[in-house]
Amino acid sequence: MAILAIDAGTTGVTALMVSEDARVLGRASTEFPQHFPESGWVEHDPAEIWSATLSSVSKLLGATTPRHGLPTALGITDQRETIALWDRQTLQSPRRAIVWQDRRTAYICDTYRAEGHEDRISQMTGLRLDPYFSATKLHWIKRNDREVWAGVEAGRTAIGTIDSYLIARLTSGQLHVTDASNASRTLLYDINTGQWSSDLCELFGVPMSALPTVVPSYGPIGHTDPDAFLGLSIPIAGIAGDQQAALFGQACFEPGSSKCTYGTGSFVLVNTGTEIIRSDAGLLSTVAWQHPGGKIDYALEGAIFVTGAAVQWLRDGLQIIATAAESETLASSVPDSDGVVFVPALTGLGAPDWDPTARGALLGLSRGTTRAHIARATLDAIAFEVRDVIDVMADEAGIDLSSLSVDGGAAANRLLCQLQADQLQVPVVRSEVLETTGLGAAFLAGLGTGVWSSLGELANTRRSDATFLPRDRDESEHARWRQAVTRSRGWSTLG
Repeated sequence: MAILAIDAGTTGVTALMVSEDARVLGRASTEFPQHFPESGWVEHDPAEIWSATLSSVSKLLGATTPRHGLPTALGITDQRETIALWDRQTLQSPRRAIVWQDRRTAYICDTYRAEGHEDRISQMTGLRLDPYFSATKLHWIKRNDREVWAGVEAGRTAIGTIDSYLIARLTSGQLHVTDASNASRTLLYDINTGQWSSDLCELFGVPMSALPTVVPSYGPIGHTDPDAFLGLSIPIAGIAGDQQAALFGQACFEPGSSKCTYGTGSFVLVNTGTEIIRSDAGLLSTVAWQHPGGKIDYALEGAIFVTGAAVQWLRDGLQIIATAAESETLASSVPDSDGVVFVPALTGLGAPDWDPTARGALLGLSRGTTRAHIARATLDAIAFEVRDVIDVMADEAGIDLSSLSVDGGAAANRLLCQLQADQLQVPVVRSEVLETTGLGAAFLAGLGTGVWSSLGELANTRRSDATFLPRDRDESEHARWRQAVTRSRGWSTLG
């Protein structure tokens, strides 16, 4: 018996096959294009995401089916705040999706803030007014793409996050659903009531009828249509946003348990159980997952926009490394950054600073600076960013971590894990399976179909492959980092 997980990330789609003992039997990935029509804008073509999904699953099935058979259940996880639109009949998208990294709606956020809406929005959603979230993207489409929005208002065009879009494609349009964890990232969902908010939909001008039905994060949801999905008719039984899925995949089921995922960005989540913990210092209160009986578990989250993407920028932008893995070798070739500080605010700053006008800054350069120092400064920056979030969690919520569970592609970098342990002064425990977003989706689907009978049984399957113990840290390095962050802020408003 095997479970299929589809992880629709920011730069590609990964398919995993997971066994009953929580081992990854196979994986396949397909990248899809990134579109940057203007400075600060980031878009995806939903059709390209769907094509990448079919490609990844097809490759995976070709490699695993002869030995392990066809999957018995499907779990889906996705890049959360990205918003897509599609025709309910043809499933074609009238425009590209606006990605979570997109900054074009900063002025809309400023307008709502000036009108005094932010406190009310935060109280209802646990979020803040920032271009990161979905509702302001929809408001922008309403203002600027009137022909497309006419389809929304007429009921012809559906709205949803990427999980909703994929489920529509997987079921030939029979289902228009999302789970509570994804819904909670839109600025349209009231985390206090566990429902779409008519007040928020009216505020942002979004017809509630265009939104998907909110379902539990695991349990029977529907079946794939074999005519649409590679001949497969299997139950869809798990849905979660990528960071909540990673929290689930790390078996962080108890209040106080936490994880950090190093992907395109980095996301620190701590399970707060059935209690919504509010933040005044830049953290988000969010749904972790909803159980089939309706019970909701919550999380406190620090969302950092650019971490792994900074390493990609070294590779693709500066072209000082050939592969992401080379960053570790290059950064390890020097004892430190020699005073170089990199603030990777390439799409603004997330938690705890929240400044969409911030831009990347590379400071402290000298004639002796080499590409190795820049690579080291990049890994330092990731560790500093995560420390900033966890410091706020400790100061504001009284959450003192005894260790940090880590996963994601960049967690393969041993130097980064060691730097993180040094900055946090707690052990960093790396998961044996780095793709815990996909693993979490598989866990949800397996729990939803009875492969695992309880959270306790799932917790017993978790395995780590390395623990990094903290060494001494130099506080002056972090102080210099915070000074650099201050200098990066407000940059796009200058000149």
